[in-house]
Parts: sequence; C-alpha cells; structure tokens
Amino acid sequence: MAASASSTMLLSSKSSSASLSWKNQLASTSAFRVSGVTLPRRSLRQCPRFIVYSMDAKPTVLVAEKLGEAGLKLLKEFANVDCSYNLSPEELCTKISLCDALVVRSGTKVTREIFESSGGRLKVVGRAGVGIDNVDLAAATEHGCLVVNAPTANTVAAAEHGIALLTAMARNVAQADASVKAGKWLRNKYVGVSLVGKTLAVMGFGKVGSEVARRAKGLGMHVIAHDPYAPADRARAIGVQLVSFDEALASADFISLHMPLTPATKQILNDETFAKMKKGVRIVNVARGGVIDEEALVRALDAGIVAQAALDVFTVEPPPKDSKLIQHENVTATPHLGASTTEAQEGVAIEVAEAVVGALKGELSATAVNAPMVPAEVLLELKPFVVLAEKLGRLAVQLVAGGSGVKSVKVTYGSARAPDDLDTRLLRAMITKGMIEPISSVFINLVNADFTAKQRGLQISEERLLLDGSPESPVEFIQVQIANVESKFASAISDSGEIRVEGRVKDGVPHLTKVGSFEVDVSLEGSIILCSQVDQPGMIGKVGSVLGEENVNVSFMSVGRVAPRKQAVMAIGVDEQPSKESLKRIGEIPAIQEFVYLGL
Repeated sequence: MAASASSTMLLSSKSSSASLSWKNQLASTSAFRVSGVTLPRRSLRQCPRFIVYSMDAKPTVLVAEKLGEAGLKLLKEFANVDCSYNLSPEELCTKISLCDALVVRSGTKVTREIFESSGGRLKVVGRAGVGIDNVDLAAATEHGCLVVNAPTANTVAAAEHGIALLTAMARNVAQADASVKAGKWLRNKYVGVSLVGKTLAVMGFGKVGSEVARRAKGLGMHVIAHDPYAPADRARAIGVQLVSFDEALASADFISLHMPLTPATKQILNDETFAKMKKGVRIVNVARGGVIDEEALVRALDAGIVAQAALDVFTVEPPPKDSKLIQHENVTATPHLGASTTEAQEGVAIEVAEAVVGALKGELSATAVNAPMVPAEVLLELKPFVVLAEKLGRLAVQLVAGGSGVKSVKVTYGSARAPDDLDTRLLRAMITKGMIEPISSVFINLVNADFTAKQRGLQISEERLLLDGSPESPVEFIQVQIANVESKFASAISDSGEIRVEGRVKDGVPHLTKVGSFEVDVSLEGSIILCSQVDQPGMIGKVGSVLGEENVNVSFMSVGRVAPRKQAVMAIGVDEQPSKESLKRIGEIPAIQEFVYLGL
C-alpha cells in the first residue's frame, strides 16, 4: 500500500445537483435550447434523438388526472398544459407523442407502451402523490424519462387521519353513529377506552410516523416506536423511545402502522405476530394495505386478540363488498382518505408541478425515483462493483440490532487508480440504496441518494486507499463500517468497535471477504448464514447436514478463524431460505455461539 487519500462527504442534494445531469446539455445560444435523449440499444431507434425548441416555444404537459389549481398555475406559467382526464390506454398512447411531460395520480397506468409511443419526446412523468407503483420505472429509465413524485406535501394530512381513526376507534364513533341513524340508542354497548396513559407503538418513524407520535403525546399517550433507521436522538427529542419490533408488539395497547410496502414488510402483521401482541390491542393502518395479512386480522379480531382495527388502506382497493374484514363490527374503515384534505391536495399539486418544471428545465429533482441514464462504458465497467456495493449495504444494515439508529457510515475503497480516475458517486448511491430501500418506500438512485440519506440523518464518509498495482480494475475492495450501533451478530464488530463488512469482485461475481475481523470468502449470490463458533472438526458437515435434510442448496462455504481451534466465523451461501426450524437446529449445535440469516 503506497498511500492513503481520505475525504469526508457531508450529504447534500445541492452538491449532487451541481455535478450531475439526467440529460445531455449542449452549449446554449440566444435562440435555441437543445436536449438529447439516447434510446436503449435494443430499441429500433438506435441514434440519439434531439428535441429542439425555440425560446418562444413552450413544452407541452399532459395532465391526465385532476390536479389542484395552484399546481396547474405553476405548470401554465412555463408550459402549454393539456388537461385531458379519463383517457383510455389507447388514447393516452396517441396523445403522448405530442407531450414532453405527463402528470398523473394513482388512477392512470403509465406502462412501457406509453413510453414507447412517446417516440423519445416524453422527458418527465410526475406522480401527484407518494406511491409510484402505477409507473413502469424500468421502462421510464430505459427511455431516458425522469419520474418524480410528491412525497412530503401530504404528511400532516396522513398523520391527522391516523389520529382521527385512533380516537374514533377508541370511542366507537363510527359504530355509534350508524346505530343512532338506524333509530337505536345503545349507550351501554358503545363504551370506549381512554387514550391517556395507554402505550402507542408507532411502526415506522418517518415523516408521518413522527407526526403521529407528536400528536399522540399531546393526547397523553406513552409513545414507543420501531424503525431501524430512525436516529435515537430525534426520537428522544419528542419523547419517544425506540424499541425492537417484538418489544413494540408485546408492549402496545395501540399500534399505528406507518411503514412502506416492501418485500420485507409485506404481511408483517400475520398470525405469528398477532400471537405476540397484548390481548385487546387496537390497530390503526394509514400506510399500505399489504402490510397486514387481512385474513389473519379477521381471525385475530374473532379471537379477541385484536379488540378493534381502524383501516384506511387495503390489499385490494376498493375491497370486495362482501369482505369479512370490512363487515366486521369491530372494524372502522375509510376509503384511502389519508391525503384527502384541501390543503394536502393543493400541496401535492404544487410539489409535483415544481418537480416537473424543474426537470423540464434540465434540473435534478430531489424527488426523482428512477436512475438517470449514465454512459454505457462507465456502467459496464462498474456493473459488478455496483452489485457488490448494494449487497454490502444490505448486509451491513441487517447486522444492526433492533432499536439502534444508523447515523454514521464509513465506506473505504481500495484502488490502484488515482482519485480523479475513480468516480465513487454511483457506488456510494448503491450502498445507500442497499441500506435504506429494503424498508423504505423511497427508490434510491444516483439522483436522490445523498438527499435521502441526509433526510434520514445518515452521514456517509468515504476514504480511498491508493494501492500498488495495475489500475485496470477500478476497485480492488469495498469496505462498509457502521459506527455507534449494536450488532445482532457480535462477531461482525471489528477491533475498533464498528460493524464491518468487506467485499471484492472475483471473475465478475461479488464476494464477501471480511466480517468484523474475520477473513471469509463467500459469493454474494442467494443469501448468507453467518455462524460464530469454536473452530473444531466436523462443523461444516454438521451445518451442511441440517441444510441438506431440508434440500437447501449450499453454494459456498468458508471459515475464517483467528487461530486453529479458537474463535471462528463460518459464512455459508445458500440458494433457498431455510425454514425457521432448520435455523433453530443450526443454532442448537453445541459449538455454535451465535448465528444470523441475511437475505440479499
């Protein structure tokens, strides 16, 4: 190792905006503005296409669903605005070739066919709201189209609706109202419960969750929260204690859900988790319907485990008319009204309009949700390291114990290239993506990675170690360290006290090469089991036998140790997820001191 070059980066969207652009910008003249969009290789349109505007011409924005007047006014100041609602897919495909931007809500599906029909002219899609599951992000990126949303304007409205459901549920408002309108007067039947002194568990302590917590504190409730990314000091500042997932379930009188729908959170409330709750718990959901197993919730309601539920969102919207959940007497339901206030609708309209106008001007938006087009040669060279960076981020954050807020991350790149020849922005963005995206509704990319990390109080510092050797490969290794947290796998803690994982690319495949202070070598394909053990003969065979009995294929197995028959770490790559029973059997092997399963 010849030298060390170190630099610390404080995350800011301003620095990203100053150096990156999602489209090619040519030298401007007094008469024209020219923007270039390069289409994907597999398209028949293989040459760059250029849309040229005179200074007097305005771009065209198609607004396909109703938008607040304040947002329309902003758009009309910059562009020609076509408000055409209730278009069929065929009509939208016909219109889109004449448009530079498209604004939708949740009712319009922006499919691959729409991007293909645009002929390369469509440069930005604005989603007036948070969710973007109605937009084909992959197709948008392939066609050089930026997708932006409006994630902040409806925060207060959603929090207020959560509190409204909480109080209405506690005092049986909806049921009592229906009873009185039916000509009944059943005061004894609708006796409620007080909120003062009760424990509310806020599951997901982001923008909406933290606002719900503030309001619940004002109602005299004791508030706890679970969110692996929430900084503990931010929670303490409003009198909230961060706890583990299981502790939140076991302690809560009321549970309010504010987590995004991701593979990790899908049906996170199910038969198993309901069984861990205090009998008579009450549940509020203004997040996403899919985070609750609705059939399991009906069973929990019938069994008295859950006393009541107040739901604004459902797995299928609108839900079936004969839904047992909707018809249950202890369920209060509203038709996805979380963002439905006059003020929120205007705020969303302004936020998405500003993002669309900025994108049409060639500016980068902090609310961009898909990656910009990058030069093919750069992407090709960095491709295996991009995969490595994201997987190291995913591994590192899964090693953090519940309740620990991740605030400080250090990334070290070992490379024989001079600092000016190694642009690490994409790698840093992928590490951020791996750490945040699995439990967040935010889509991380080169555009919004630094901004999103800063929003969540996550500071990333970077260090480059200049190595001897050939600069043919851009990076020799990437190391990720998380400081000031506890780990669910103690052996992942390095000698200096941080969670540490390190990886390399070998023959184009990312490998995990270090955990804590232990050297290992396991391919980052499939998932990984890490076992801390006393080094002794037969350990590989014992673990392999447990996995083999369940037909779980082992792709790699590696053991790192400090010395023969001393402390060791075994890393096992598996193609399938072992059952909980198999993992329990692994943990019961006498020489194994701890283990953890890490999904990739």
